[in-house]
Amino acid sequence: MDTTQSVVEKSAIRKVAIRLVPFVALMFFINYLDRTAISFAGPNGMNTDLALSAAQFGFASGVFFIGYILLEIPSNLALHKFGARRWLARIMVSWGIVSLLFTWVGNVEQLYILRFILGVAEAGFFPGAILFLSLWVPSRHRSKILALFYLAQPLTTVIGAPLAGLLIQQHGLFGLEGWRVMFFGVAIPAIIVGIIAWFYLADSPAKAKWLTAEEKTWLTGALEKEKKATTASNKHVSVRTVFGNGRVWMLSAIYFGFIYGLYALGFFLPTIIAGFEGIYGAKFDVLQKGLITAIPYLPAAFALYFWSKDATKRGVKTWHIALPALIGGLSIPLALFAGSPAATIAVITITAMSIFAALPNFWTVPTQFLTGAAAAAGIALINTVGNLAGFSAGYITGWLKDLTGSYTVPMFVVGGFMLLSSILMVVLSRSGKVSDGVPAEALDPAGAGHHAEP
Repeated sequence: MDTTQSVVEKSAIRKVAIRLVPFVALMFFINYLDRTAISFAGPNGMNTDLALSAAQFGFASGVFFIGYILLEIPSNLALHKFGARRWLARIMVSWGIVSLLFTWVGNVEQLYILRFILGVAEAGFFPGAILFLSLWVPSRHRSKILALFYLAQPLTTVIGAPLAGLLIQQHGLFGLEGWRVMFFGVAIPAIIVGIIAWFYLADSPAKAKWLTAEEKTWLTGALEKEKKATTASNKHVSVRTVFGNGRVWMLSAIYFGFIYGLYALGFFLPTIIAGFEGIYGAKFDVLQKGLITAIPYLPAAFALYFWSKDATKRGVKTWHIALPALIGGLSIPLALFAGSPAATIAVITITAMSIFAALPNFWTVPTQFLTGAAAAAGIALINTVGNLAGFSAGYITGWLKDLTGSYTVPMFVVGGFMLLSSILMVVLSRSGKVSDGVPAEALDPAGAGHHAEP
């Protein structure tokens, strides 16, 4: 790679990282906060006001994913057809309007219906955002870009949990209960940012006014060269064949385990913290509970960043995904036997660090062998199966809690699914169906990037 090309490449990637990633990450931040707002509302008045059992709360948390699953693949194909700018903006405004309606939910049936419709409204956002960012940078830069994007998820809880606590404390504002004020407060930003996205985003490097002509030429050329190389070695992978592709289904199963752990923690951690008073006699106000909920996610953000930075340097390898899954699977049941609030949160922190360290690196694997519409369908299918875990984690965790009277069995189930993800990742790698990456320094001089063989 000559010096001029190196300068243009660095400048182009830096601009993408600065101009696009923070904004799409903000969209993701609002997205994750809106879908998990129910976890803060539940133990802070909603469960009492609506007379919800743990199983009903779990079902309400999880039914979101049924609506999401039904439209996720069609939504991602529509994004590929109509362009990310229009489609992501449309999705965001839609879910913001639905989120706003939670302010006035009156009973469990209405809660179920709104959670289902929220899933329909949000369908396709996350895989669409992953696909959108993947289409802006060559594969060797993808781990870094996706890691910066994924930082929004743990930071959602770091910032969002105390924010939710502050909003809940505004009990009586507009004549509403605190948890209703919280739903109102997290819905409005989705509508505003969705409108801004329509004007701010560009569908491709060629349409980006903030890139120089040289940067546009380099990015477009590198991406087109990579697309042709991947297409040539995977001619059989089309939208239709994605659904019969063993690699896609194996990755779907691996992702299922990660998401099961992610949402079991996301939906029930505030409830577990609220239970510290009965177990340990520890009393916390709403804001303190929000701050405690945030504790595991700040170290998780650091783990995500530095683990992905190592993956970018070395190339994403099997152990960048399998090792965190193993640690997370072993750690989460241990939280039940920690013996104090501080020790419990410390162990849960290890679990959160493990999940978030693996996720951005995981998403570099599908684009090793999928491009174009097949990539849109494949990423959406993987995320769809993951969202089945989102539904299962909420409902099964609540149902087992009601059945057994504690979170012991549900947390062992979470650990089991994460251990399975670790095992399957190793099996997939050893089968030769995906390959370990190579460090950026070892790429070919032409800068085409590394592609795994099918």
